[in-house]
Amino acid sequence: MKVRQISERKAINDVASTTANATLSHVATKLGALKIGCLVVLDAQGGLCGILSERDIVRAVGEQGSGCLDQPVSSVMTRNVMTCTPDDSAASILERMSAGRFRHMPVMEGDTVISLVSIGDMVKAKIEELEQDNEAMETMIRSGVA
Repeated sequence: MKVRQISERKAINDVASTTANATLSHVATKLGALKIGCLVVLDAQGGLCGILSERDIVRAVGEQGSGCLDQPVSSVMTRNVMTCTPDDSAASILERMSAGRFRHMPVMEGDTVISLVSIGDMVKAKIEELEQDNEAMETMIRSGVA
């Protein structure tokens, strides 16, 4: 299964984003309101310049105390963002996410973020793929085809 198929099933037209100068407090409020785990960080031209997850905010509060919530996103965001394309396989993305120990990955077409996939999306896709393979094997066995 390709990332394109997973992104299309999510039926979300806009990728939730923020800017590097927004405060962590503002972003925490936005994450809570949207009930999501991360935002892509876009520059003034709309290009990807980072990603910020709820884990990043929790880590900052744990290390610096609640005063860090007045800091800009740029102070804790991940700048070296791993991305994928719509034509990447779900299996390869799942491997990259597991190896890198992160849960969200922007999907890019050129310089534009078109979607955001999560490790949950990838696991769900893998399970569906295994179920389809299992059903196909059961059908073959029942029909006597070896």
